[in-house]
Amino acid sequence: MKFVLASHNPGKLTEMRAILSEFGVELVSQDELGVHIDVEETGETFRENALLKARAVMEQTQLPAISDDSGLMVDALNGAPGVYTARYGGEGLTDEQRYRLLLSSLTGQTNRTAHFYSCIACVFPGNETITAQGVCDGTIAFAPMGQDGFGYDPIFFVPALRKTFAQMTAEEKNSVSHRAKALAAFRVEFEKYCGEKNIHVDE
Repeated sequence: MKFVLASHNPGKLTEMRAILSEFGVELVSQDELGVHIDVEETGETFRENALLKARAVMEQTQLPAISDDSGLMVDALNGAPGVYTARYGGEGLTDEQRYRLLLSSLTGQTNRTAHFYSCIACVFPGNETITAQGVCDGTIAFAPMGQDGFGYDPIFFVPALRKTFAQMTAEEKNSVSHRAKALAAFRVEFEKYCGEKNIHVDE
């Protein structure tokens, strides 16, 4: 079964393609299909934003569209940046500028606990939906570490592996990340949906 990813983010495409391929889903990007819309994220929750993006791309392609809306929630910042993670600090900033701004906002702060949250939403032609969530707990490092990943990966430290996301291999990150956990929960719901609809993913 072919899904289209409602995102322009190549990092998300790589991560989600690797995980979804494990259960027979072929994932293509909206750019590969010539869909260049940018959906305004007006929702107040990750779930609302994920559904907005998936629904818009499904309507353009008439394929099942899957979207991830993720965010970093820092306890010392009362859960910020949250749904504004990708826009933290305003428009036009690079990933590095955003995570350095976050680091500066935590100067002198000893409570570094944080949580990466992901909501996966899939909207099928006919407007049926599946959603699933995942959380990865960690801390904010005092300085960026690692060269891989994207977004806030260089400053999100996972104590269980003693590495930031940016220091992990793809396999390590896919074993612990919020997105991997959300996709695992999504797999359960998707398989239930396919069973109810008598759908085979290799069709």
